[in-house]
Order: sequence, then C-alpha cells, then structure tokens
Amino acid sequence: MSQNYSAIATQLLAAIGGAGNIQQAAHCLTRLRIALRHDSLVQVDAIRQVELVKGCFSNAGVFQIVIGAGDVDRVYAELVAQAGIATATVAQVKSSGDHKQSRLQQLVKVFSDVFMPILPAIIVAGLLMGLNNLLGARGMFIADKTLLQAYPGLDGVWGLINMMANTSFVFLPALVGWSAAKRFGGSEILGIVLGLLLVHPDLLNAWSYGKAAAGLDGASVPYFDVFGLHIEKVGYQGQILPILAASWVMSRIELWLRPRVPNAIQLLVIPIVTIVISGLLALAVIGPLTRHLGIAITDALVYVFNLAPWMGALLFGALYAPLVLTGMHHMFIAVDLQLIANQGGTFIWPMIALSNIAQGSAALAMFWLLKSPRDKSMASTSAISAFFGITEPAMFGVNLRYKLPFYAGLTGSACAAVLITLGHVRAAAIGVGGLPAFISIIPTFIPLFLLGTLVAIIVPITLTLLLARRHAVMAGDEVAQHA
Repeated sequence: MSQNYSAIATQLLAAIGGAGNIQQAAHCLTRLRIALRHDSLVQVDAIRQVELVKGCFSNAGVFQIVIGAGDVDRVYAELVAQAGIATATVAQVKSSGDHKQSRLQQLVKVFSDVFMPILPAIIVAGLLMGLNNLLGARGMFIADKTLLQAYPGLDGVWGLINMMANTSFVFLPALVGWSAAKRFGGSEILGIVLGLLLVHPDLLNAWSYGKAAAGLDGASVPYFDVFGLHIEKVGYQGQILPILAASWVMSRIELWLRPRVPNAIQLLVIPIVTIVISGLLALAVIGPLTRHLGIAITDALVYVFNLAPWMGALLFGALYAPLVLTGMHHMFIAVDLQLIANQGGTFIWPMIALSNIAQGSAALAMFWLLKSPRDKSMASTSAISAFFGITEPAMFGVNLRYKLPFYAGLTGSACAAVLITLGHVRAAAIGVGGLPAFISIIPTFIPLFLLGTLVAIIVPITLTLLLARRHAVMAGDEVAQHA
C-alpha cells in the first residue's frame, strides 16, 4: 500500500512543536533523529498515532522516532522540505545534543561513534569466521571427521574464507584508527597509518606475545633500543584499547599543531611530527598500558562470571534490552572484541544475540494477539527485524507499548542467558545478533546455543500468550481473547 509521506511528515512536524523547535534533523536506517530546542513541546501520544511510527524516545539529547527501513528516508525528505531546514548527518545531530548528556552518556557516545561505522566489517568477518569454523569442526556434520577431512577439495575454499575472515580482525587497529581519528577531529588517513603501525609485520604478533613473555620454547619478547630505552616490538592485532587511546593522543597533537604551524609547511611538518610522537607514545607507553588494562578488564569480567555464572548471566540477560533503550549497549562491542583477543572467544555476544531473539519472539506473540491489521503488521515486521539483530522496532513499536511482552522478552532472555552461560558457550566472533547467530558460535557449543535459542523463543511467546488475559487493558481491547 502506498503511503502519503507528505501527510505523515506534516503530522510529525506538528507533534514535535513545529519547524521552530528543530535545531537539526537526520535519519539512520530506521529512525528519524532530531535535535530539539525544547523537549517539552513534544506530544508523544500524538506521534505514536501517526501512521508508520513504531515508537519514539529521547536518548543522549536527541529525540528519535522509529519508522523503519525504506520509509524513514522518504518521511525525512518531506519533513526537511516542510520545515525549511537543511539536511544534516547523524553525527551533526548527535553533536547538537551533546550539551544535554551526562559524562557517562558522552563516554557511551564515543564508543558508539567509533564502532558503528566499522560494524559492518566486523559482522562480515564474524560470519565468515563462523562459516570457516563450521568447515573445520570435527564431528559437526560427519562422525569423527571435519568437512575438510571428508572433502579435501574444500581446502582451498577454507583457506580463502579464512583469509577474508581474518582481515578485519588482523587490521582492526587500522579500522578503529580511521574511525576514532574522525571522531576526535584528527586526520583520518593518519589514524589509519597509526593503526597499521601497531600491526606492522616487523612487530611480534600479538597472539604470540603470551608465549614469548613467558619464555616458552626459548622465545623472548624482542625490543627496540632507543637511546637506552627498551620498547617492546609487539603488535596489537585484534586489540581495541591501544589504538583507541593512541588515536585520541594523535588527534590532540595534530589539533594543537594546526594553528601553530605556518600554512606553507603544514603538509610537511604536521603529519611527520604527529606520527612520530604518537607512534612512539603508542609503542612505548600507551600500547603496553592499555594492553594490560584490557587483560585486567577481561580477566575481571571472566572472574565475575566464573564466580557466580548464573547470577551474572541472569542480570545481563535481563538488563541488556534496557541498555539498548539507553544506547549503552554499544560499549559491549569493545568488550566482546577484547574478550576475543585475550580469551579466544566471547561469552557476552551469545547472550546479546539471545536477547534480540527474545524480544522478537515477544513481538511475534503480539502478532497473534492483536486484532488491528496495522498493529499486526507492525508486530510481524518488527519481530522479523529483531530476529535479524535490529530490536528497536520491536521494543519501541510493540513490546514497550504493551509492557507485558517487553517483560516476557526480558524473562526469556535471562533464562536463555543462564542456560548458555552455565554451559560455557563462547562465540569466536561477532556476527548477526539474531537467528543466524549460531554461525559465529564455536562449533562445540552450537548445540547448546541452539537449545538456548529455543528457550529465548518459547519462554517469551508462552508468557505473553498465557498472561495476556490478565492484562486485558494492554491493547485497549485489541488483544484477541484466545490467549
């Protein structure tokens, strides 16, 4: 059915306080993002009644209206035209809302701004690595054999996929260097150079550092002798914290130099001085400190989950979806990557994937309960979206609106998280956080993860259907009474 995007934009414009209340507006894949002058002028109930709108909320100083992929860009174009404002980027809108944020929100925003642009590369690498693991998993498809052993002709395919999968992780510091330099106001190309410096082939591979540091098999850590200062010749493949901190330092140095170096020699002086100083600090100070900090953080996290795994899993499974509502979930990308680098796998990401599935399952239950064609359509499409890792439409458009399915999703997520945590399920990489997630799970844990997936599907659906009658006002008599 064709939509009247002009009428929808008109209604939204009136509900957010008119054109005069808009500082800047942009859109992402599914949401309008608007920096408002006065939040008090927003009529939330009126916005929720607008066709296509699946929900709305304010986060990090930015008012966001969930519309959905494919429609949001058309509504945005009409909104901008009717309001008479210039188009803006998501980063510009976020910047406009910075003054409304707390320190914690600003920290979360840094992680979000850095990792969101490179997330596609990480997800693709995770999926390819998962496929690669399946090819090399003994007993997964053939008793006591891997597919490679049963079909030697797949060896070339395995090698090619392995190289493609490892690329994003081996050169992860370069990706983070580019994105972080852009976020901190420095030169993006220098951020890439600094990231590549930290994974230069002349440096000891990061994954061999532990063996060399322990002196196993006669190995030792090589070093540069710089006027008596010993700097370890160690790379930081797959590491997040070293390049994140080094990129911030590099950007500060570059920004300090720009107004102080004459224009005629800026191109010669600024890049050289910036890279030499920041590169030296990265290898001599920042890298070693942040490497040990990263190891300490991951060890502490592992210790807590080992000490009381069911409690940690219960809390994480129940609280992850609320963290998504605040935007704080972006911080876990760095935690996952740090766990993968230091522990060989992450136990956090499998729980995240199951949380997404649980919210999608609750929305699917509402599809069966709701009577209105519009609401049923919203429930079904948002459930599919959540099953493939994007939960905002399901949570804001359905589950939070009716409350009970949101709580049912949290319960299912918590139960599934406890199950897989007690079974020590790990993911070798980050992939699509929904039904396809099993591809990225370490093969020996896939059966248990699939069992956790069933729990994340069955519990929310069952709870929503069984308790719907006790919450008759949940949908204003739009809930079918067959529950």
